[in-house]
Parts: sequence; structure tokens; C-alpha cells
Amino acid sequence: MALLVAIYALAGVAGWLLFDALATNPLTANPLIRLFLADVLATVVVWGFGLLYVNVSVYDPYWSVFPPIAFLLWAFYTDIWSVPVILLLIASWYWGWRLTRNWVITFKGIGHEDWRYTKYRSQHPLVFHIINLFGLNMMPTLVVFAAMLPGLKLFETFAPANILTYLGCIVCIASATIQLIADKQSHDFRAAHPGKVCNVGLWKHGRHPNYFGEIQFWWGIWIMYASLNGIDMYIGGAIAMTALFLGISVPLMEKRQLANKPDYAEYRRQTRILI
Repeated sequence: MALLVAIYALAGVAGWLLFDALATNPLTANPLIRLFLADVLATVVVWGFGLLYVNVSVYDPYWSVFPPIAFLLWAFYTDIWSVPVILLLIASWYWGWRLTRNWVITFKGIGHEDWRYTKYRSQHPLVFHIINLFGLNMMPTLVVFAAMLPGLKLFETFAPANILTYLGCIVCIASATIQLIADKQSHDFRAAHPGKVCNVGLWKHGRHPNYFGEIQFWWGIWIMYASLNGIDMYIGGAIAMTALFLGISVPLMEKRQLANKPDYAEYRRQTRILI
């Protein structure tokens, strides 16, 4: 755990130095462009340590660590603490705490790699490093950054919060709470019934309540933005996030569950994907 904290600290310092160094370049004068490039560099640093330790899971905490820290640093950088920004910070830090907490609970050490990465490593050995950099590390970073853009644009919006802004925050908090409850129910069920299909609580009403909460969280961020700016191209981030889960995460998990749990096929017939 200390090793991963050190790796992420190095990635953060590298990103910050790049963000600062690019400030005088006319091509990167826009702070959002510099933040994006800093995000990409930090991802490359984490990816490099993943190569060093032969473990793609070094990247796993990045998803939940970068957004809340980036939003908070952006508030200090812009010195903007409007009500919409405060709501964004509350929502993102609660979400980030929940997701990071779940990762910590399931963390098995630097020698343990997520089954998804092991699958790609064994099935595509010749092109695995390309898949690793661009598919397993960089693509999630790009999707998350796109989904963060509505939140980052809130710092440029000076309209007062309205009822939809608060609703967006409530959606975010409700989403993270759904994930928190789903985590607890899943952990408790697996401990009591190893090898069985979890079909209690939220899992009785949807096969992937944790994914549902994750998708809904990013739509909540967009609702906060749209409440003050209307519908525009920044809806693309939430759409991309939804496509990532429905097109990649859900099918991978479904295939694994069908292969490992005989009862999953019946559960799949009786239960909807998300809600």
C-alpha cells in the first residue's frame, strides 16, 4: 500500500510539473489542455510502474483518486468556490472515498493482478503491451477526463445554483450510496455463500448495481453542469462512460460469471442488467 502511495505521489508530481512547465507555451495556454496533458503523463508514469512490477492493477486506484483530487486542486488553482463547485467537491469526494475504500478492502498486494488483465495477458501475449498502455490504462483515463469536463466547466460558470444543480448533486450522492450498499451486500454474501450468485438486496433488482451507480454518478455531474449551461457537447463524457460499462465492463463480467457459476444463467434470465 505504501508503495502504491509513493507511485501515485510521483505521478502527481510529474503531472504538476508538466502543468506548470506548459504555462508559457502559447499552444498550451488553456489550463484545461495542460490539465489533460498532466493527466496523460501521470497515467504513463503509473503504467510504467505497472510494467516494472508486471501488474496492470497498479493503475486500478487511478480511476477513483484522480477526479476528486483534480477537482479540489482546480478549486485552489482558479480560486473559485461557488455553490455549484462546492456541490461538485462534496459529490466527487464522497464518490472517490467510496470507490477507493472498496479498492482498499479488496487489495491483495502488489503481486495480485485483476483477472481481466491476466486474461488479456494470456490471450494476447504478442500485443499485450499495446493493449495495456492504450486499452487498459489510457482509454479509462480519457473516458474519465471526458466525463469530468462538465464538472471542470462548472468553474467557468457563474450562474447561481438552481434546483437542478442540487438534484444533480443528490443523484451523485445517491449513486455512490447505491455502490456502497451493493459492495457491502456482495462482500457479505460471498463470505457466507462462496461460489454462489449474489441475488439479495440490490443484486435482486439488477445484475450490476455497482455499475449502475457508477454510470449514474457521471450523469449526475453532467446534470449539475447542464442545469446552468444547457445541453451541449459536454454530454459526450457521460455517454462515453455509459458505453464503456455497457460495451466492455458488463459483457466481460457476464462472461466470467456464466463460466464460473452454473446458477448465473438462470439469474441472468430473471434479473435486468442495471435496474
